[in-house]
Amino acid sequence: MRHALHIISSGKQPLATVRDITAQIHPYIDMFHIREKQRSARELWEWAQGITVAGLPKTKLAVNDRVDVALACHAAAIQVAYHSLPPDVIRRLVPNKRIGVSVHNVAEAEAAEAAGADYVLYGHVFASASKPGLAGRGLAALQETVESVSVPVIALGGITPDNAAEVLATGCAGIAVLSAVMHATNPVLSVQRFQQAMRDVHVSPRCAWPVAKRERIQ
Repeated sequence: MRHALHIISSGKQPLATVRDITAQIHPYIDMFHIREKQRSARELWEWAQGITVAGLPKTKLAVNDRVDVALACHAAAIQVAYHSLPPDVIRRLVPNKRIGVSVHNVAEAEAAEAAGADYVLYGHVFASASKPGLAGRGLAALQETVESVSVPVIALGGITPDNAAEVLATGCAGIAVLSAVMHATNPVLSVQRFQQAMRDVHVSPRCAWPVAKRERIQ
């Protein structure tokens, strides 16, 4: 079984830059997350339109926290924070989307699964520039989370091609990356390095991505 590669927008780049990067990297990734907390619903919708017109399939698009925008742009997935609307509530509103929940420990992961999450995004594993001053939660905590739930766990935080193998050895379904790709001098080369590192891993994910599809892309 293969591992998944998710890329997340950094919140620090203009649409034109993100659009150009996603147009180049989408053949090599499994999901691209629009995570722009500072932007309005209209701006997020425009981002989704621009990115998909540039080539990113809607089956690879996740919108963070905005159910309305995800519905309007026919995104495949909605990624929510642990303090956002619960997955079971979102499911009643949009039954045909994947729902992911960002979690930080076993209890949050178990609660997300119990509420109907299709997958969880666990972080941060290692110290990360996006979480300055905060120590990583480590591989042991990641593995404990992976073993506590029966949905795919995507690991996030400070992951590089050099440490990807030890992350995937925990049995997680894949990895998520922000600046290592989005701020790379050569984003395509960066995702290719991640993909090569993932191909070199011989540990199968405990619960593989993709999850059973519920979405119907229009």
